[in-house]
Amino acid sequence: MGQSASSRLTDAPPAMGGVSLTRDFTTDLPDECLALVFQSLRSGDRKSCSLVCRRWLAVESHSRRSLSLDARAALLDVAPAIFGRFDGVSRLALQCGHRHESIGDEALALVAARFPGLVSLKLRACRALTVAGMEAIARHCPGLRELSVSSCTFGARGIDVVLRGCPLLEDLSIKRLRGLHDPSATADLVAGAASLRSLCLEDLYNGQCFAPFIAGSPNLKTLKLIRCSGDWDPLLQDIAARVPWIVEIHLERLQVTDSGLTALSGCIDLEILRLVKTPECTDAGLATIADRCHRLRKLHIDGWKGNSIGDEGLQAVAQRCAGIRELVLAGLNPTYRSLELIASNCGCLERLALCGSETIGDAEVACIASKCTSLKKLCIKECPVSDQGMEALAAGCPKLVKMTVKRCSGVTPECADRLVASRHGMLAVNLEVNDGSTNDQQQEATEEGSAFEEFGVAAAIGGSELPRPLVDGVGSKGRWPGKKKRAGFFATRRNLVASALRRWSHGSSNSSHSRT
Repeated sequence: MGQSASSRLTDAPPAMGGVSLTRDFTTDLPDECLALVFQSLRSGDRKSCSLVCRRWLAVESHSRRSLSLDARAALLDVAPAIFGRFDGVSRLALQCGHRHESIGDEALALVAARFPGLVSLKLRACRALTVAGMEAIARHCPGLRELSVSSCTFGARGIDVVLRGCPLLEDLSIKRLRGLHDPSATADLVAGAASLRSLCLEDLYNGQCFAPFIAGSPNLKTLKLIRCSGDWDPLLQDIAARVPWIVEIHLERLQVTDSGLTALSGCIDLEILRLVKTPECTDAGLATIADRCHRLRKLHIDGWKGNSIGDEGLQAVAQRCAGIRELVLAGLNPTYRSLELIASNCGCLERLALCGSETIGDAEVACIASKCTSLKKLCIKECPVSDQGMEALAAGCPKLVKMTVKRCSGVTPECADRLVASRHGMLAVNLEVNDGSTNDQQQEATEEGSAFEEFGVAAAIGGSELPRPLVDGVGSKGRWPGKKKRAGFFATRRNLVASALRRWSHGSSNSSHSRT
């Protein structure tokens, strides 16, 4: 009780075979290897390691590249100590609760001066920041490549000064930014950014003030417009005419019609299209996209059960976009005719989700089973299918590895067990039976994002981003990598570790020769 880590190491009894356990062998481990180990740990584990000894504290501090801080006003008092410890940070997130006073321009200026090599900055609910604070970022951090602001109040001018001072900015996300309603404050904004590749505008009033900036960014590849007020058809026409090389477009709860889709069809390099709750987009607009965007490989449509998109538009996609690999249809009612055409023509289809449809039954599932030979993931939710349709998958879709079935009352757990047994354990089946305990609001939210979550794009739906946990005001990325990522981490750094060990061994050998 009460012993330090070092004393426990030295008090350990000697091991069998003549190998002593009284020595701390980590002292011979090079700092580079120790840093690689720390980088694979969670934030809490890294903090625990930093308490072991002074050396581990120094290595952990210098090797940390990402930092997430509670951005309340009190941060200014402890900022010098925190920034003095973590001197290698290049990715910083500052997040304040909506009920607390946030940091101001003085603290942000201190951040900019202390981390001139910052490449990523995220500001969440920092309502006390003004244009002066953003000017400090532009002045001290010219290498900034990623900027994300949410629930801030410095308006378009704060974004403008960063765009002018950070010519390498590639990724820009603006959410719930206030101060856009004043025309005088949005006039004479920067006309474009040559380096910008990704832009997300979400929950903005008068987001159209950024339209000239979007149209003036020739290298833009990803554009996401989510819940922004106003008519976007004229702006999409201008954007498509001046930036025709866009690869990904996400339109959600936006006032856009077939006219806007027709304009976007000029983006012939388009590969990813997401139309979420845009009821004025119909079969005609989707057919226009299919006619010209033959490189389309991901298509997500949430029709909001408005029946504005149906067989005609989906048949056009099946006939002209044979390279589709991922298809998500939510709130639509496609019939056997369009599904058969998709299954027959789209031989590369690997991921398919059908949600909230009244027309997807056993016959449609059997068609998918017999003709979608490349399918790897299948998601069916709230569709009138039964065990009979599901059992057709036992002999079909030879490459299927994962299937999710939720709130389909006709499918039983016994059927799911038979499917798993028929594939000799090579198929994972996730079955969720609707027990009636989900209220309407929860059910609507689940329907909105569930299909997209299956394919790893949950953040795209609604543009929502869950806040990262903050522990004692300091955190790392706050995200624990999966097994594949951890395996990849060690695999990609194997040469670096081996090189460090060789240098260490060579140094030890030289020292031993010098002693002899």
